[in-house]
Amino acid sequence: MWEEDDLGPGASPCLESYTAPEEGKVYIMYHGTSREAAQKIANGGFRQSHDGMLGRGVYLSRDLEKASRYPLHLPMNQKVIVRVKVNVGRVKKIDHQGHPLQKTWHDNGYDTAWCPPNCGMVPSGLEEDCVWDPKRIKFIDEIHPKKQEASIQEEESACRIL
Repeated sequence: MWEEDDLGPGASPCLESYTAPEEGKVYIMYHGTSREAAQKIANGGFRQSHDGMLGRGVYLSRDLEKASRYPLHLPMNQKVIVRVKVNVGRVKKIDHQGHPLQKTWHDNGYDTAWCPPNCGMVPSGLEEDCVWDPKRIKFIDEIHPKKQEASIQEEESACRIL
């Protein structure tokens, strides 16, 4: 799986994703990306996406499993998870499609939008957060796939192609 799995007992990759983030607290979160993008983030920080399910912002999760899926179509050996600290500020829970503040939460005074697990917003059923201001996010490090796991997945992909 991922290097973080080696951190031992008590280092749950899900962390607190099943509980609502509390206003003004700092959380460890994850962002799945490519190796190239991770290097840019490490050097210059995050930039807001232009749009998405929750509108503009930086998409993260407190659930390592959620972040490990991104980018969706990139081979495992090219993926990296960026581990960050986030001051969530004021949080708006967005718990269903068509929520009145789904894309306007920031215009209404919120710093972070939070989709709880299994609320119907995310097909995977895993939690997702969108942070408006990239300055609320501090880079910690990168988590890489374990080499053995990446090799196994590459072999499986090669077998499917043949």
